[in-house]
Amino acid sequence: MRLDVQFLTMASMILGGFYLGMALDTFLRFTPYWKNKRILTAILEILFWLIQVLILFYILYLVNHGELRVYIFVAVFLGFAMYQALAAPLYKRLLEVMIRIILAIYRFLMKTVYYLIIVPIKWMITVSITTIIMVARLLLNILQFVLKVIWTPIFWILRGVYRLLPESIQKIVRKIAGFYSIMKNTLIKWSRFIVKRRK
Repeated sequence: MRLDVQFLTMASMILGGFYLGMALDTFLRFTPYWKNKRILTAILEILFWLIQVLILFYILYLVNHGELRVYIFVAVFLGFAMYQALAAPLYKRLLEVMIRIILAIYRFLMKTVYYLIIVPIKWMITVSITTIIMVARLLLNILQFVLKVIWTPIFWILRGVYRLLPESIQKIVRKIAGFYSIMKNTLIKWSRFIVKRRK
């Protein structure tokens, strides 16, 4: 391996160790959110270290085609130690600031979506339902009025015919009317009971 390639490899691995320290502090910052879930914690830790190894090896592959030497591991540990000694406190403070900024942006976006999209949709749905109910009530009132107008003269005619019927037939008609009234009241009671159960 040429000297310039060795130098570039050393510098890259030192930077890789420096990056590894930053990545580890970032990962540890978020571990409290899932530390009580042991299986998830184990899976995430395995994935984290696997990803870091792949990243470092990819950097090494770009520099010297993936040739491993002892000094490469020394360079990674050196970069990690340099990060811990020189930049860890500063990076942790910067990380907290970045998290607060991201959370503020997220809350702003959520509020924007809520007030510009969710609230208008809710308002439109409420207005639509209210309009449908008003129209339905209006149509029901019109239908009741029309039926009343149609039924009133028919009722008068039927009442006149009923009075002309013999007494025996009037008794049969009264029994049929009584049965109809019982059925009607029963259906009304059941419908009210079902409505109360749904509430």
